[in-house]
Amino acid sequence: MKKAKLTLHPSYRAGEISPRLFGAFLEPIGSMVNGSMYNPKHPEADEQGLRKDFYSALKETGLPCVRLPGGNFVSGWQWKDSIGPLAERKQHLDMAWFQYIPNDVGHDEYLQWAEKAGTQAIYTVNLGTGTLQDAADCVEYTNFESGSSWADLRRKNGHAKPYGVKTWCLGNEMDGPWQIASYEKDPRAYGVLAHETSKAMKWVDPTIETIACVSSSPFLNHYPDWDMQVLEQCYSAVDYISLHHYHSAPPDLPKALLAGYKAFEDYIRTEIALCDYLKTKLRTKKTMMLSLDEYGSMVRPRGEAHLGLAGRQNADMFGLFNPDRKYVRHDPDNWATRRNPPLGNEMLQALGTASTMMVMLRHADRVKIGCATGGLGCLCRTDREHVWKGAAYYPFTQMIRWAKGVSLLCPVECERYDVPGYAIDDMNQYGGFEDVDTIQAAAAFDEETGELTVFVINADLEEAQEFTLDIRGFAGLELREQIEMHADSPDAMNTFENPNALLPKTVKENRLDGGVLTAKLEKASWNVFRFGPKQG
Repeated sequence: MKKAKLTLHPSYRAGEISPRLFGAFLEPIGSMVNGSMYNPKHPEADEQGLRKDFYSALKETGLPCVRLPGGNFVSGWQWKDSIGPLAERKQHLDMAWFQYIPNDVGHDEYLQWAEKAGTQAIYTVNLGTGTLQDAADCVEYTNFESGSSWADLRRKNGHAKPYGVKTWCLGNEMDGPWQIASYEKDPRAYGVLAHETSKAMKWVDPTIETIACVSSSPFLNHYPDWDMQVLEQCYSAVDYISLHHYHSAPPDLPKALLAGYKAFEDYIRTEIALCDYLKTKLRTKKTMMLSLDEYGSMVRPRGEAHLGLAGRQNADMFGLFNPDRKYVRHDPDNWATRRNPPLGNEMLQALGTASTMMVMLRHADRVKIGCATGGLGCLCRTDREHVWKGAAYYPFTQMIRWAKGVSLLCPVECERYDVPGYAIDDMNQYGGFEDVDTIQAAAAFDEETGELTVFVINADLEEAQEFTLDIRGFAGLELREQIEMHADSPDAMNTFENPNALLPKTVKENRLDGGVLTAKLEKASWNVFRFGPKQG
């Protein structure tokens, strides 16, 4: 059996863990808004047409934040046409996703849904077709108490108290050639716009914080120079930069999925280095923080790919000018047209998501916000009638619940593997991954409670491993709980009819001996070790 070892010490810290590290992302594509969030014909629909079963299930998870209402969608959305009586709202075309936007789910509905789900809204303003004035007006409508026309209009529309949205994204993926009113060709102009817009928004509400876009994918050929040019203009006026990355692995190369943490590590380290270089260049004491507010790790079939092209792409290469493409009117009650794609190997997909979340935890000193693109589906799977818990629910909620306090350095000694290069499409092309850890780990030490939680993935898809965890540096701890989750079959999947196909279980045969624990980790498994001060 392969062997691996991890030694932890309370003095070897990565950084303070933000309570907003494990959030989610919401955009009106797929079924997440039209069908899951909103369906006025659903038996659980409330007075706004929002599904109570969905937001109640999310509230139980402790989900800390949701970035909304997009996404590419927001770069053409006119929020002012989405407020007030439904009959008076204007309908528009969504140029991003070729759909009709009736605005039955508008600005207030998004924010009130977040309130009902017990989560903090991170709001994205339109800096594509929108203006600085639109953004400032949005803050005024949303957060100002009363006495101005926008604040009083909010009160007239039924929400007397300000929403108190704390965090605001300054546009979405503004470097992307697929983006409406993209600044792909002029990063300096976007940097100036972000700078001035952030100033105006903070003049309306000085308690808010703002997030500027940097390169929306490390695959794009202008990365990271675009980022540098943007930040030189707006560094002093913003609080975070917005990182987006989607890692893909083909079905015939499943090991590549759990190698994706290396791509996220490289992306995060590059952005940290870039920000710290600018901190010195601009002669400022301000340290820029990171918001990984769109991310995903998924299995995707290989498509047509022109090798060597990578991120060197123009707008016409994304199928945006297809004359056969039609605008679609979505009925939230017609699930046949809104169904989520089948997951396939649900346990592996859950491990891919958890692996990325662990990267953020290991970089907790700088990554302060995280919004998983599929996070709402991870926490609450839905169909037209029902909600249930998928496999990813368990690692996701365990990290929300127990990744508190300080993130610790996790130097794992384990066997490694290599992944050859591959291409999914013109955009997603990988040169391969070397020295991929078969054991991935992250750890959190809550000094207030004295509790230590260690999250571990056995990324070996073929063999179990003997894992030694040395915590002798922590005085007076005992093993409180060991949790294990894995699939006996890659076809195992949780459904409403069979919600218990994939469940975590408690392991009772292991114990802490002189500060050292040895455990068997099943292949392709998720593991949690929880320690606390000795009782009695």
